[in-house]
Amino acid sequence: MAAARQKSPARKPALPAHYSLVGYLGSLVCAIAAAAAIAAAQAPDPAQRAYDALRARDYDRAIASFREALAAAPDRAALRKDLAYTYLKTGDTEAARDEFGEAMRLEPENAQVALEFAFLCNETKKVAEARRIFDRLRHAPDRSVAEAAGTAFENIERPLADGIRRWTEALAAAPGDYSAHHELARLAEQRDDPALAAEHYLAAWRLHPAERSLLVDLGRMWLALGRAADANAALLAASRGSSPRAAEDARDLLPARYPYVSEFRAALALDPQNSALRRDLAYLLLEMGRKEEAEAEFRRVVESEPADLVAAAQLGFLLLARGDRAAAMPLLEKVLASSDDDLAAKVRIALNLPPDLRRRPASDAPAPARGPDAKEMGERSYQAGYLKDALKYFQAAYEDDPLDFSVMLKLGWTYNLLHDDARALNWFDLARKSPDPALAREAGRAWRNLHAGAARFRTSLWLFPFYSSRWKDVFSYGQVKTEMRLGNLPFRPYLSVRFIGDTRRTTGEAMPQYLSETSFLVAAGLATRPWRGITLWGEAGQAVSYVSRPDRGRMTPDYRGGAAFGRGAGRALGGEAAGWFADTYDDAVFVSRFNNDLLLYSQNRAGFTLPSVGPLRWQIYLNGNYTTDARRQYWANFVESGPGLRFRFEGLPPALVFSVNLLRGVYTRNEGNPRGPNYNDLRAGFWYAFTR
Repeated sequence: MAAARQKSPARKPALPAHYSLVGYLGSLVCAIAAAAAIAAAQAPDPAQRAYDALRARDYDRAIASFREALAAAPDRAALRKDLAYTYLKTGDTEAARDEFGEAMRLEPENAQVALEFAFLCNETKKVAEARRIFDRLRHAPDRSVAEAAGTAFENIERPLADGIRRWTEALAAAPGDYSAHHELARLAEQRDDPALAAEHYLAAWRLHPAERSLLVDLGRMWLALGRAADANAALLAASRGSSPRAAEDARDLLPARYPYVSEFRAALALDPQNSALRRDLAYLLLEMGRKEEAEAEFRRVVESEPADLVAAAQLGFLLLARGDRAAAMPLLEKVLASSDDDLAAKVRIALNLPPDLRRRPASDAPAPARGPDAKEMGERSYQAGYLKDALKYFQAAYEDDPLDFSVMLKLGWTYNLLHDDARALNWFDLARKSPDPALAREAGRAWRNLHAGAARFRTSLWLFPFYSSRWKDVFSYGQVKTEMRLGNLPFRPYLSVRFIGDTRRTTGEAMPQYLSETSFLVAAGLATRPWRGITLWGEAGQAVSYVSRPDRGRMTPDYRGGAAFGRGAGRALGGEAAGWFADTYDDAVFVSRFNNDLLLYSQNRAGFTLPSVGPLRWQIYLNGNYTTDARRQYWANFVESGPGLRFRFEGLPPALVFSVNLLRGVYTRNEGNPRGPNYNDLRAGFWYAFTR
């Protein structure tokens, strides 16, 4: 994008000896430095930082700033809408959906927000919710909203009704068809029919009890029907199953407390073969002092799972405690003969046997600690860099306390450092639901950073048309770029189409000069990920001129590349509070078609963000721009300064910003300059960008 801002060698003016360039530049630099110091001294508002980052197309920083602003004022619907649109620019449709949902909750009368939310629900597989909202909005007083919602509702309703009819007919012919039950349940859920969905999720699970996720689906449907006790039974059974993902999903829906004995028994009535569920019930009974009931449950665990040494040892201890040594010894001897040294040591203590002096082989890893010690040991291992040990301890700590969000966050960071980003994303997602705002913010930032980087393709567009009074011409710059992520590589390949042109085309003199490149630039390139505001890029392609020019053919090879840097501070445009601000955008660009020239640009602004007036958000500032090149051509060596005004309107896209600048320019080199060294220029235009 940086290269698109450079000018072609149009005829531009040069510096006379009597002009004091040093004094001019000195005063300009002092003014900018003073304004920047004032801006840096003020504590920037998070919302203002967010809008400033949006203008710089730094969407990750914008998202983080929006989240920070919403943490302080969660009921600001406008911020939630702007955050949602920012998420859409990064391709994070799920996060955008959630923010539109919050905005709809805050502004239930806003039909446009509800429509956006419904479309995103449908796109992210929340079809039932989308259908429900479209059904409501098709009766909205706004005709355009009603028509869009009606069309969307029919597009969802028709295939769902047809699918339910077909699968119902299939089940009439083959009642034991698992796939038919599953598909019918899924379609019924999407059609907002939880009773029909629950009936067939239950039937599908009974045919395939190993599919633990079906219990989560069943629990969700029973919750929708108001059958809380039945739902808790299904979810509790899923939370103690062999599928970790289903267990985590079930825990998200269960009450935030330990289950009661009656709930365990209801879950076992639904899922009697669930040994993990029965084992937890046995420990709960043991904790409550109901030893006979605990013994009965442990006995059933041992009978169904003979390899469960922990249950065998616990049953042996209970039998030994009530004096049934004959029944206890076979169980305890089985544990003594096993390779579980820690459990065997406990048995030897219970039997008053001397400790086993066998030394553990050096290659054996210690069993993870349990309870509070597991979390502490995990922290120590994490800090020391023993990540695999830390992972074992944190997993043990999570099993002991599934509601410890700090452990979830540590599991996310540990998996992230072990380069298992898929699991890290899952743990960060869980941790960002923490009631602790600071912990939730950290987890949310980590989740968004990983999630944004995980998108395979990302397309961006920017446009910058403006009028110049000096040339009496309208210049236009723009670019459409599609990037592709390649795993964890620090760079991304991309395809790009740039446009650089103007309406007047030439100066109109006896020997007219072209005022811009008048070309579409089609190219393929590589760009690094931004690092502290710095991006490196390079591309190769063809310049396709849209006018016939005597100085070159219609198609010309084009190679360009360089580095771009951007940074801002202070009160940004679009924020709630007024105050000082300063920003800088700097580029180094190599362009092959300009005789392999290297051009350097520095565009700087410092000024004041004025208090908002109705929907108007505006700034006044002083420009300080500098351009030079390696070949020392007059048209590429100049400085500019002067006052400017930037403004935008609430309700329009945040990235749409208008500007008016009155500039005084001075050429710093004069060789070959056909005009005077100084010029005045009034420039007015707008900037717009978005990312998908």
